[in-house]
Amino acid sequence: MTLSAVIWLLLGAAYFIIPLFATLLISLKSTQTGKCCTAHNYGWVLHNGDFWHTLRLSALLAVETIVISLALFVPTIYLIHLKLPRLRPVIAFLALVPFIVPPIVMVVGLLRTFKGTPDWFYQKPYGFLAASYVILAFPYMFFSLDAGFRSIDVHTLTEASQSLGAKWPTTLFRVILPNIRSAALAASFLTLAIVMGEFTIANLAAFHTFPIFIQFVSESQGFPAGALTLMSFGITWAAMLSLLLVGRKRGARGAVIAGAR
Repeated sequence: MTLSAVIWLLLGAAYFIIPLFATLLISLKSTQTGKCCTAHNYGWVLHNGDFWHTLRLSALLAVETIVISLALFVPTIYLIHLKLPRLRPVIAFLALVPFIVPPIVMVVGLLRTFKGTPDWFYQKPYGFLAASYVILAFPYMFFSLDAGFRSIDVHTLTEASQSLGAKWPTTLFRVILPNIRSAALAASFLTLAIVMGEFTIANLAAFHTFPIFIQFVSESQGFPAGALTLMSFGITWAAMLSLLLVGRKRGARGAVIAGAR
């Protein structure tokens, strides 16, 4: 490794580590005296009921969004690469729409679009917010999965699977999906990060999610806000690591399958 590469690596590490270290020092200060060092701020967060309620809500929304997105986009992109390649530019253009439309405009449009739907969907976070987050995660899901499908020979794998007597569901779940596992995990990581950090849609739709709680604490509490920020950062990375470990274990089990049945 060259000297310039080492310097740039150290600068990149400092760019991420120094703010986290400064936040750590703030989180260890006492609310009463302003002096270091105490873990009282972390105890305040852990004993706050809203922390656990909003964290659970956002985590479940993230899992729901990932599951719905994969269930929608994996078969769709598979069909596009297999039989409808001319539709790929159209879907790619549609995937850019969430980037173009501001979130504040999007949520107003979604509130009007979904108005009149059943109360269990419109007035519940697991309905309205989940549907909104699937749209918000559309670009990340599409481009990650599309890159995974473009890296494999979809036609050859499909023909080989069907020649062994496999049906379409078996081909998709036992042959195609293990080969795009890395792309699916990357898309899941991005979706998880989006849901755990999304503020605008949840705020305007009047749902009390984890980012809303973080914003409330940041406005009302000084030093506990630093502790909460570090904890939210660690929770997000721990969730991503869990997804990675689950994906690797499933991939290892799938690797021992000799062929389609």
